[in-house]
Amino acid sequence: MAAPREEIIEAAGRQVTITNPDKVFFPRTGHTKLDLVRYYMTVAEGAIRGVYGRPMALKRFVNGAEGEAFFQKRAPTSRPAWIETVELSFPSGRTAEEIVIRDAAQLAWIINLGCIDLNPHPVRTSDLDHPDELRIDLDPVPGVSWAQIREVAMVSREVLKDFGLVGWPKTSGSRGIHVYARIEPRWTFPQVRRAALAVAREVERRAPEIATSRWWKEERHGVFLDYNQNAKDRTIASAYSIRPTADARVSAPLTWEELPTAELEAFTIDTVPKRFAQIGDPSKGIDEAAGSLEPLLELSAQHEAAGFGDAPWPPHFVKQEGEPARVQLSRRRREDRPAASKGQVPSPAPGKTVGPTGRRRTTAPLIEIARAATEAEARAGLQRWRARHAEVWSHLAPSDIMVDSMRGRNTTWTRIRLNLRNVPESERPPQEALEVDYDPWAGYQGPDRSGQLERPKRKRASPNDA
Repeated sequence: MAAPREEIIEAAGRQVTITNPDKVFFPRTGHTKLDLVRYYMTVAEGAIRGVYGRPMALKRFVNGAEGEAFFQKRAPTSRPAWIETVELSFPSGRTAEEIVIRDAAQLAWIINLGCIDLNPHPVRTSDLDHPDELRIDLDPVPGVSWAQIREVAMVSREVLKDFGLVGWPKTSGSRGIHVYARIEPRWTFPQVRRAALAVAREVERRAPEIATSRWWKEERHGVFLDYNQNAKDRTIASAYSIRPTADARVSAPLTWEELPTAELEAFTIDTVPKRFAQIGDPSKGIDEAAGSLEPLLELSAQHEAAGFGDAPWPPHFVKQEGEPARVQLSRRRREDRPAASKGQVPSPAPGKTVGPTGRRRTTAPLIEIARAATEAEARAGLQRWRARHAEVWSHLAPSDIMVDSMRGRNTTWTRIRLNLRNVPESERPPQEALEVDYDPWAGYQGPDRSGQLERPKRKRASPNDA
């Protein structure tokens, strides 16, 4: 049997071996692994600018863009001596040696591992405790137009400008827009997150009809400004990253002048290299535009003085000082309970211990449809549910269908929930058994995401808990 074909490329004065170069990574467009490597070499100046000197989590698509990806925080033990790493600590207390990219050879090497996009942390190896990047992630709810997302981006630009920062926009390569601002590395992760939350609330104040800072999906409308992307251990696909979409779209830096007319589908693995050759990198200059967070932190203090405290953190973080309660009211100390409770804890599906909101109360009538290893499996379950409940489905708006990407051990999994707010109360179906019932933690004996080895037994949630 012939040995698998390899190809050697020259990059940054080194030879990099590309294994299985003809392996198709994008079945619908036919792009291969070698096509990905060549793309990144063409835009290397811009791509490296977005990741230079930053620890990076590897998101590997070993079976291509349509296969399941897995996250690898620890650098492979078998690697060339010229691959740089740095030890990074996580909120759980654990540590890992993560890869750091500074040149095109290192970039080509990680693409050969099956990485399609690049996911760096907002810190440099020179100071792992103080981010030098504020990240504004505009995440639209289903049904929101691209024009509305662009409008929120323009409001975000003005907010950053009014508080002394320069915003640098790029398409997310998926459905949204990212706006980055370089900052002096003087503030901690919690402080940077506070500043991002202040931006989100200020954008919401200026454009309340189209923007929201609400964390819980059933409470959102329009475009959500995801302030939690600035919490430690969160990463976002960086500039010039190819995204695992059918047409191999790219997270493309833009100028503010072209943003109002830019279209997502215009930026792909085929078009961006030509654009780069013609106009260069629109984000060139970002590293020289670092500003201060003090004005935004002053705004945050004003919010707190006006009664706007902290907002919810991601679920795998330990409870933060001043954070709103994540648990149901019955689990709080009596003196910490509000005078009157609102909403209830939705019932879990048969055989499950927690429901659509975990143990959190909500006033929204939610039901859970599926927990699946892949989005395709979850959506297939949703279609089966739809076939049985055609009349109910006719009442649902796009934003009532909540597709959540959830973190598992090494991969993400998908949860689908429905908000029945637009369904007449007498016609709302009860919570049924899940169409797809996947447990990413089944059989796992190691520490949980908070680093605890012992897992407390879960009590079955009840809508009558108070």
